[in-house]
Amino acid sequence: MPVNSFENYPMSWKPVLPRSSRPLYTALAELLQRDIASGALLPGTKLPPQRELADFLDINVSTVTRAFKICSDKGLLSSVTGSGTFVSFDVNTSTLIIPENPAAHHIELGSMMPETIPQADAITILLKMLAEEECKNLFQYSYQEEPRHKEAAAHLLNRLGLSVTDPRGLLFANGGQNATAAIFAGLFHSGDKLGVDPLVYPGIKGAAKLFGIHLVPIRQENGEMGRSALLAACKNDGIKGLYIMPDYQNPTNHIMTLSCRRMIAETAQERDLLLIEDGINSLFAANPLPPVASLAPEHCIFLLSLSKTVLPALRLAYLQTPLRWAAALEQALYHINLSQSSLLLEIASRLTLSGRLEHLLAERRRGAALRNRLADKILSGYTLLGAPECLSRWLLLPEGTSGQEFEAMSSERGLSVYGSHRFAVGKEIPVPAARIAVCAPETTEELEQGLHILKDLLDSLS
Repeated sequence: MPVNSFENYPMSWKPVLPRSSRPLYTALAELLQRDIASGALLPGTKLPPQRELADFLDINVSTVTRAFKICSDKGLLSSVTGSGTFVSFDVNTSTLIIPENPAAHHIELGSMMPETIPQADAITILLKMLAEEECKNLFQYSYQEEPRHKEAAAHLLNRLGLSVTDPRGLLFANGGQNATAAIFAGLFHSGDKLGVDPLVYPGIKGAAKLFGIHLVPIRQENGEMGRSALLAACKNDGIKGLYIMPDYQNPTNHIMTLSCRRMIAETAQERDLLLIEDGINSLFAANPLPPVASLAPEHCIFLLSLSKTVLPALRLAYLQTPLRWAAALEQALYHINLSQSSLLLEIASRLTLSGRLEHLLAERRRGAALRNRLADKILSGYTLLGAPECLSRWLLLPEGTSGQEFEAMSSERGLSVYGSHRFAVGKEIPVPAARIAVCAPETTEELEQGLHILKDLLDSLS
């Protein structure tokens, strides 16, 4: 029998545990999952202490511990040393980052799948390739790596401040998400913990869930990871590595300071952390700061995806990795992809080595700047974070309106935006904000229409 009476005791969760042939910890874990899924346990809810719950259910503490671990490994719970165990805030949030409403009348400002990328340079190169006799080789199943493919990749990485000295550490993937999956498959195990920003790119959340990797939000100071919080995550949570996006972080658009980059590099070296640096937006930076990978080259894998910045159909990413991880990553990429597309590698290489890629990027920066000026003008009086060349902006919402509520209200008005809840990790309720993909609409006229809808909605909430 329980030592104490809980009849009138204020517990956040009082499950009725059925006695059956199944192990009690399994039954308790299933109850916990059910109540989270049904909404009986809301995101951010602090669960009863394990000893308290064990006493209430008249079971061993170890049974509760095992049940909590099952749910933690699935990303349903977040444990904070000294504070307790909480239902993860994003537990019921979709990690899909593609347009969810195909209706023609819906203006897309949520998904980061822009319709505005110039194509003339790529078309010119493709037509020239098709006229060449050896073009038939580009359509074969077999993959043939050419020296110029790695030359082009090295050119772009060197442009960002990385030193590519050994081609064995330079690998190809079918896009950034594919590269991330290969890193998780080749270098992580189910149950491993990865430190991230409290607001993070949803694709990482989805991939981590797929591979059973637990994301640990690192507390921030002035919008950046703090050293004390990072060290605490190493000590208390046992994180294996860290995922970072230093340039125009998705979704906040924050540019990591040089001091923070150095701190992360030093901590990675001290604690032997595996750093994953996502440089997807680095090509847009006018004066990019040194990548973390340049400060801790033996501890950091640098990813450079070309789909969002260069051409959507160019599902290609370059990985620069320390040699100690190259073989495992190459094997993971082989088992996931078998090979990379010779056609896409050739297009990317010719765009880069001909200088046309720089022309394309310049056009994109001009287009983004035009759209951001329009956003700043129409939404003047509201806080829009992000630089003029950003593909999206981070809109801080009026007090009392959550990102989830704002997303729903926008949808009712024929507009798609992404609330901060989609990016949240852990137990903390995210800041009331929404990501506005200013480069998603096909025309500036459509963007202007969407921004006016946002303005009217914001005015009604203020």
